[in-house]
Amino acid sequence: MLLLLVLTLAGAVVASFAFGAKHIPFGEVVDGLLSPDGAENSLIIREERLPRTVLGIAAGTALGLAGTLMQALTRNPLAEPGLLGVNSGAALAVVLVIGLLRVDEALVYVWAALAGAAVTAVLVYLLGSSGRYGATPAKLVLAGVAVNAVAVGVTTGVMLLIPRAFNGFRFWQVGSLGGQDLGVVLRILPFLAVGLLLVALLAGPLNTLALGDEAARSLGGRPGLIRAAGGLAVVLLCGGATAAAGPLFFVGLAVPFAARALAGTDHRWILAYSALLAPVLLLGADVLGRLLGSPGELETGLVTAFLGAPLFIFIVRRGKVPQL
Repeated sequence: MLLLLVLTLAGAVVASFAFGAKHIPFGEVVDGLLSPDGAENSLIIREERLPRTVLGIAAGTALGLAGTLMQALTRNPLAEPGLLGVNSGAALAVVLVIGLLRVDEALVYVWAALAGAAVTAVLVYLLGSSGRYGATPAKLVLAGVAVNAVAVGVTTGVMLLIPRAFNGFRFWQVGSLGGQDLGVVLRILPFLAVGLLLVALLAGPLNTLALGDEAARSLGGRPGLIRAAGGLAVVLLCGGATAAAGPLFFVGLAVPFAARALAGTDHRWILAYSALLAPVLLLGADVLGRLLGSPGELETGLVTAFLGAPLFIFIVRRGKVPQL
């Protein structure tokens, strides 16, 4: 199954290079990547489709892993990265930068979104870890809902008071892989790399955490440390992806469902499946948006919503998702 997913991802990468407002034969795709000659097709491949394909792989992998981590940490199969306030915090920071600082640079949005995601996630964890029993799944969920509501309210207020903020934010809010260069992707890669390292270290401990806090402690685990490290990984992965591509909904929710249906309950396999399924979904949505909107394109965030919702409903109705 993993080999099949790798081949599917390779096919999605080829489709991302070849299809769009202008279809490019596979042979010219290879020539444009290996020996660019300055022709129109070569420029399209190098300057437009290469950055969005790399961003699709990076953001898709990050969102898939972040969603799986969120569901494991909260033991809630309906959890997704926005539960920690990552998306709303990133959105609030971007709105403030646009509205108050009057900045229109995409690279500034990246740093602002990362900072906003980190601040809100830390706030959620501090609120959720207060009290006698520390950071329990239920308390983290409640804290995340509260902080998310406040951030969304402030974001809406700023956009209503400052029209400039609304005009700039509405394009970022939809979520898209287009319009970015490799510089933006390279700036988020260090954050994603650290997040991936944390995921690799947490794959085994997540299995003990799934047994419950008491059982995890009896097996030598430290639930508080696992949740703290997992929360940091979610911020780095989802914050970096959201900063570069905007909010992309349903990827972090639907992909872990599908991965769990295929892999069972071992988080080492679930994380591996999620890392491959998510970029397939994201690149497929991007290609579909280009084909349906030709000669323009539909934003990737709109297509993921249309693709993710039916997939989510189908998986739930088939009842193949094990309880967490």
